[in-house]
Amino acid sequence: MTIKNLIKQVFRILVLLVLPLWNVTGQVAETEKRISLLFIGDIMGHDTQIASAENRENKTYDYNDVFQYIKPVISKADVAIANLEVTLAGPPYKGYPQFSSPAELAVACNNAGIDYFLTANNHAADRGKNGIISTLHKLDSLKLPHTGSYYNKAERDTVSPLLIKKNDFTIAVLNYTYATNGIIVPHPVIVDSLDVNVIVSDIQKSKKLNPDAVILFLHWGTEYDTIPGRDQVNLAERLFAAGADMIIGSHPHVLQKMVWTKNNAGKDLFTVYSLGNFVSNQRRPKTDGGSMVKVELVKKNGVTAIQNAGYYLTWVYTPVVDLRLKFYILPCADFEGNPGFFTKEEDYLMMMKFIKDARDLLGTQNIGIKEIIPGDEVKMYD
Repeated sequence: MTIKNLIKQVFRILVLLVLPLWNVTGQVAETEKRISLLFIGDIMGHDTQIASAENRENKTYDYNDVFQYIKPVISKADVAIANLEVTLAGPPYKGYPQFSSPAELAVACNNAGIDYFLTANNHAADRGKNGIISTLHKLDSLKLPHTGSYYNKAERDTVSPLLIKKNDFTIAVLNYTYATNGIIVPHPVIVDSLDVNVIVSDIQKSKKLNPDAVILFLHWGTEYDTIPGRDQVNLAERLFAAGADMIIGSHPHVLQKMVWTKNNAGKDLFTVYSLGNFVSNQRRPKTDGGSMVKVELVKKNGVTAIQNAGYYLTWVYTPVVDLRLKFYILPCADFEGNPGFFTKEEDYLMMMKFIKDARDLLGTQNIGIKEIIPGDEVKMYD
């Protein structure tokens, strides 16, 4: 083969490789990119949870078994974000009303697949200034990314919004709470509060960073109310108008509706008013479980949109094992057909009541978001 023919052959091969990437406008078509986000509700730390995790011989703590059944579900997501509704303020460890949990709780959450932690909630200041600083220090020392509270204004100006960068996506995350239970957050530490003007300013700051999505995590609403208040709905509308892409709620400790619609311009408007409890010792009806909401984003030719969205129901199983109350987070759809797993029939019936109540609520009030059946994420609950 002559040099001239060899060059022609190489050129033909290059053309065959490049043409599939070329669109009709003569531009190189961008490969479709995807990322899955998992939003997780309230991680609480009541006295019984602390006692359950304690090794009484050496006074160490281990929460890993709490997540053993839910870990496979969490691990399927590219990014998992959860509300850490305790301080990591050190001993004496205590639950309600002023929480301080061992840092091993956050470690176990991370071992289970939770990547990012939200710290702006009504319990953020439970142990005062030192508690806020200790929580931040421990998360930082464990290299666990977080947002919602800060050592000072200079740090907030530098690290907020939290930017999640993965799979060629950049996600801006902001987190705010309606209050801190009447406890004043002392200077110079900061817990982001639900101030509309501040949030709008933060959204504008985030937009200048050209993220693929701006997600607001709001600690809001009325405890134990399954219906979001008019103030929540109005606030969501205002924040969407300011440029937010998703709003994810916590605080009520029960489920509230999830809504996925589009505005007149075709932009996704995605709201979860309350995810409910992820893990706690609250055992009242509707507080003993919650949801994890999964969203898949797709980006093509510079445009990002929600491709799929659904929720998993979760329930906290609390059997007595070796004379000690244990805590296990169960993916409901994996266990509703397995009554033999439970040590007592009444536990199984409690879970089934939670499932029925949740499906009755979300099945009638949700818009565009259905239940995901673990093991078959294409199949949604009807």
